[in-house]
Amino acid sequence: MKNYAFKVFVLLLVISTLFSCKKNTSNTQQKFKYVQENYNKIETTITMRDGAKLFTSIYTPKDNSKTYPILLQRTPYSTRPYGANKFKTRIAPNEHLMKEGNIVVYQDVRGRWMSEGTYDNMRAYIPNKIDSTFVDESSDTFDTIDWLVKNIENNNGKVGTWGISYPGFYSTYSTIDAHPALKAASPQASIADFYFDDFHHNGAFTLSYFRAVPLFGTPKDTPTDSSWYKIPDLNTKDQYQFFLDAGPLSNLDHYFEYEQLDNPALKNSEATGDFFWKELKEHPNYDTIWQSKGIIQHLKNIKSHVATMIVGGEFDAEDLYGPLETYKTIEKYNKENYNTLVFGPWSHGQWASTKPTNSIGNYYFGDSISIKFQEQIETKFFNHFLKGNGDKNSGLPEAYVYDSGKKEWNSFEAWPPKNAVKQSFYLSENQELTTSIIKETGIHFISDIKKPVPYSEDIKTVFTPRKYMTDDQRFAARRNDVLIFETDILEEDFTLAGDILAKLQVATTGSDADWIVKVIDVHPSIIEETNNEMQNHLKMSNYHLMVRSEVMRGKFRNSFTHPEPFVPNKKTAVNIKLQDVHHTFKKGHKLQIQVQSTWFPLIDLNPQTYVDNIFKAKKEDFKTQTHTVFNSSEIEFSVLN
Repeated sequence: MKNYAFKVFVLLLVISTLFSCKKNTSNTQQKFKYVQENYNKIETTITMRDGAKLFTSIYTPKDNSKTYPILLQRTPYSTRPYGANKFKTRIAPNEHLMKEGNIVVYQDVRGRWMSEGTYDNMRAYIPNKIDSTFVDESSDTFDTIDWLVKNIENNNGKVGTWGISYPGFYSTYSTIDAHPALKAASPQASIADFYFDDFHHNGAFTLSYFRAVPLFGTPKDTPTDSSWYKIPDLNTKDQYQFFLDAGPLSNLDHYFEYEQLDNPALKNSEATGDFFWKELKEHPNYDTIWQSKGIIQHLKNIKSHVATMIVGGEFDAEDLYGPLETYKTIEKYNKENYNTLVFGPWSHGQWASTKPTNSIGNYYFGDSISIKFQEQIETKFFNHFLKGNGDKNSGLPEAYVYDSGKKEWNSFEAWPPKNAVKQSFYLSENQELTTSIIKETGIHFISDIKKPVPYSEDIKTVFTPRKYMTDDQRFAARRNDVLIFETDILEEDFTLAGDILAKLQVATTGSDADWIVKVIDVHPSIIEETNNEMQNHLKMSNYHLMVRSEVMRGKFRNSFTHPEPFVPNKKTAVNIKLQDVHHTFKKGHKLQIQVQSTWFPLIDLNPQTYVDNIFKAKKEDFKTQTHTVFNSSEIEFSVLN
């Protein structure tokens, strides 16, 4: 009898499982078919003022009983899938905007994928266009919007732009010389200046982005629906050792000399080299080329009819500079405009995720943070300005910023908050962080060029790194070439809100050096485990959370345009601006500062002897040096009262 009952139980379990699987499969299939079942798709080309035809995919609601606004994303990353009968599984900024009904448009930018013309990485804005031959991303966006509102049926005459990362850059671009129909723009994780975003940090080359170079620099002369670039295969799982063995950057040139590679997409091309790699090599300083490609300086006259919502991640390894500087510049020069900031506990583009839990690497911030943003912030913004009355009373705060220490959202009337005050801590002896200089001394450490400080303890090879932004920093704190300074255990909460400025006083036996400053939240030894996905060797006990970090290539300390060597052994000021943060160091925690000179291979190795161009440095230029950090060095915080 018992055996019979067991068999019945097993049979019911199997039936239940099969039914559940069938139901889940059905739900998944239904979800993937939503766009196809509710939208029509049009593929067309839109002719720009100079005659170039840009490929455009247009999704229009099948319900044509009413009018809809247009949501436009321009991208260098492809509008795929190509084909009138092939549909994306998800369109619009989020699921709510998809299901509520909007005309959603994707466009391959000039020179990318199926669009004609020549691609220019971070194409420079042209302020005074003399005739139709003068084109940039602003004119291409204007021409696209003009065509859409005149030719797409059932549109209500209002357009919004959005995008994450590079598409975010194009969204920012849309606000300059904006078409009258453009009413809302949301640049998200937007690039602002390629010398301070992504591939450079304060003059240092972001070596960890090495594999991404071909994505932007592989030549293409005809429209294509297939990838024409190849991502370099390092043939290893240990990127630290790979780049250490490779030596100077010039030893990596062969990865971008396409005549030496088996790349079918380029077999008939006259271009044999990567133009982005060439640009990086030929312009190591912040010269007129990089200056012209920056978008920030052109945000002084944004049309008042364009509302902007700038979105960024507090732990975005790729584009942290861009969103903050975009928001601040628009705010400074366009005081009458509607301009709001959303700054949350996300890595690059994580706010677009529908995953219930919100973790970055080993650190957990909460549940449904991204989902609530999409529903309560992003959707509300676009609906107000594209479907509502579009006044400034959107119901959204001026700045909606997440406190990554308390793990809660705060609303502010301005960012940085007006009640934030500056407070400095000094890098004192005995690893102490103090509010005054105890005595002037120098702390020495050896920067061994053959054993640089890793940016992560993980053995891995990545396309672009992200996880390290919240990594436990104990592995670095316990090295002799990383200086640590920390407070006593805090007796009350200590809240930062705004930028951080490291005012270092340093010296080196060489003629150049990098300087890296990290702000660390040292957790108590007794603390609840919060992340089930944490790496097995780690615990929250004494976790060293990296709150903010930045590098300064020393030779650029006074000017990014005109570098200069250090005088060996001479005390020298080096200031490093760390991007904005909103973080509470809670009672029972400690505030720690780490100072080091290598961060490998996140950042390329500084030879520690002055060279005009790091991309042409020779093996013999790289030398181990002794560095000194003086106790008069201070870290200036923006503290919330």
